[in-house]
Amino acid sequence: MKSHASELSGGEARAPLIEATAHSLPEQAHALARARAFAEPLLASETLDTGENTLAHADAVAAILRTIGGSEAMQAASYLVYACQHLNKPQETIAKAFGDSYAELAVETTKLVQVQRQARAAQLAAERSGTPVPMAQTAAAQTENVRKMLLAFSRDLRVVLLRLASRLQTLRHFAATKRPVPAGLAAESLHVFAPLANRLGIWEIKWEMEDLAFRFLEPETYKQIAKLLDEKRIEREDYVSRLRERLETELRTQGITAQVQGRPKHIYSIVKKMRGKSLDFDHVYDVRALRIIVPAVPDCYAALSWVHSQFTPVTEEFDDYIARPKANGYQSLHTIVRDAEGRPIEIQIRTQEMHQHAEHGVAAHWAYKEAGAKGYSGVTADSAYDAKIAVLRQLLAWERDLSGPQQGQAVFDDRIYVLTPDAAIVELPQGATPVDFAYSVHTNLGHRCRGARVDGAMVPLNTPLKNGQTVEVVAAKEGGPSRDWLNTELGFLASPRARSKVRAWFNAQATHETIARGREAVEKLLQREGKTAIKLDDLASQLGFNSADALFEVVGKDEFSLRSIETVLRPAEPLLPPDEHALLKKIRTGSDSRGGVLVVGVDSLLTQLAKCCKPAPPDDIRGFVTRGKGVSVHRADCANLRELIRQNGERVIEVEWGAAKGGVAPVYPVDVTIEAIDRQGLLRDILEIFAKEKINVIGAQTQTVKGVAWMTLTVEVSDSGRLGKVLSMVAALSGVRTARRR
Repeated sequence: MKSHASELSGGEARAPLIEATAHSLPEQAHALARARAFAEPLLASETLDTGENTLAHADAVAAILRTIGGSEAMQAASYLVYACQHLNKPQETIAKAFGDSYAELAVETTKLVQVQRQARAAQLAAERSGTPVPMAQTAAAQTENVRKMLLAFSRDLRVVLLRLASRLQTLRHFAATKRPVPAGLAAESLHVFAPLANRLGIWEIKWEMEDLAFRFLEPETYKQIAKLLDEKRIEREDYVSRLRERLETELRTQGITAQVQGRPKHIYSIVKKMRGKSLDFDHVYDVRALRIIVPAVPDCYAALSWVHSQFTPVTEEFDDYIARPKANGYQSLHTIVRDAEGRPIEIQIRTQEMHQHAEHGVAAHWAYKEAGAKGYSGVTADSAYDAKIAVLRQLLAWERDLSGPQQGQAVFDDRIYVLTPDAAIVELPQGATPVDFAYSVHTNLGHRCRGARVDGAMVPLNTPLKNGQTVEVVAAKEGGPSRDWLNTELGFLASPRARSKVRAWFNAQATHETIARGREAVEKLLQREGKTAIKLDDLASQLGFNSADALFEVVGKDEFSLRSIETVLRPAEPLLPPDEHALLKKIRTGSDSRGGVLVVGVDSLLTQLAKCCKPAPPDDIRGFVTRGKGVSVHRADCANLRELIRQNGERVIEVEWGAAKGGVAPVYPVDVTIEAIDRQGLLRDILEIFAKEKINVIGAQTQTVKGVAWMTLTVEVSDSGRLGKVLSMVAALSGVRTARRR
């Protein structure tokens, strides 16, 4: 099919494209014929998912490679790529027949083909089903994925060249058959493949691919521009031909040997210029375009001077890319002039060497491996390293074109790209394992990863993954990672991000255990104090913590004393104000005291038993003068008393138990705490013991937490010494862990 994109005015020379390899493809006798004969039985009756016959596609790819200067060995490889997927053991079979280099190229290219086909099929299936398309499978995301995959496989530039030729043939097939183009394929071609061809200098593929892709994406605009080109085509070609002859003749009279060519008219580039500069068709300058090729740089400027003297230059449209080359090394003079009738003409002026680079870019460097010591097309073995860097720089530039400058260094990263079972592409570091893959998909999936299938086969979790493999994670319903994964010698993790997630999980587990330990300690304290109704967040706030968990964590780490919590739970008695010192003096000198010692029980108006420790005879006791309530009597070992002494030690007085009046011993309330495994009849058994020992139980609080019963009993005793024996009997009951006085 003849396209407007291929229109030429004048005979344009076409220099051969040097073999695009990053590795050697050995030349073999009759390799092309042998490869086609090898593939024909496998491909003749096969059809690609585009509807094209597979053998016909391979023939066309080989022809495209031949057109741009690909060697016979490279053309032969195009057949082996498509034969590869129809062989049981492609690597072994092709290596045996053609050698390892051909086998590696065929397998790698097939892998990339399958990845792209699988991703496209998944997206198309989702669109047809009407189900929401996941973000990983939107058209924009898949275009980005294709770019990533091409970049990953670009370590072997032969793979890239084969894919470019194959994609161009696919577009040609759809144009010829007028079949609808699959979703995303045209956009992929325009936004990924064509820029790659441009950056690598494969202009013939670039221009045609852009025009075909644009034709599918915007058919009406394409037809409109094509019609405008056709309307004055004969007139334009005649004008350009006469102008070309005139320039060659007159430059020769000036002593400048020049070859003047017409330039192709590409519809997509015309549209881009119209849109980019807000021009209509009549003002697109390169509709009439010429190229002047001269021997040397001084001739470029001499030719420019003559052109400007013969025509009217459009000064704002002049660019000197010789003095300031483009990022990809392109050099040329660009000028736009008007003839006597005011018609614009775009003229490019360059040397033959600049033209070679402009036509083929870094392709001239691709043969550095095959050039050997003799060198090839100006690239010697000594400059092979520089040649490789030139290729990488253009790949880097292509990456930056598509991703932006912040991501441009990705071409030098050692990355691989693998697929999920749903054909979403996942980017990983070289050497990544199924565990790295699981964490990159979702953190929780990584934690629960227990096995993996790679291309359908179960593999150990520390198996390094390769480009293009499909990975499926076998996960447990719940659980966490193994500590072995953090052992670098075992090789489970290559990604620092995945390793940090594993480490964070174990840190979180340690924190969780610490919080649980602290919670248990605080809840036990609340049980003993009979304060189970208090809100834990309120308690934490009173103690200066943002949350209950923050309190539990420091308690679990033994960084916060439970006694500080006891102080909050047991508020201190109000202190005597300064104007009540008279009461203190009265107590110390009162008639009912014995040598300054207040006798408890003698004057009940002056003494009261502290509720925080509930003393009872024969406990060692101390008195503390309170505000308006006389003397509060505490056990000598009371924590609250120690705090009162620290703050106001001068208010402490000596006290002692008074003798019983009328032979009847008074009783005192005392709290006891019991911790036990909860069971039926537990409280009944405990109360029976107190009843048998004639100890009256006047209050009881019970609570069960996770099968553990906490009890706080208030009993009346006249002698706390007897209580120890009773508590020993309670402790001996089945299930009781502890029984003690609070």
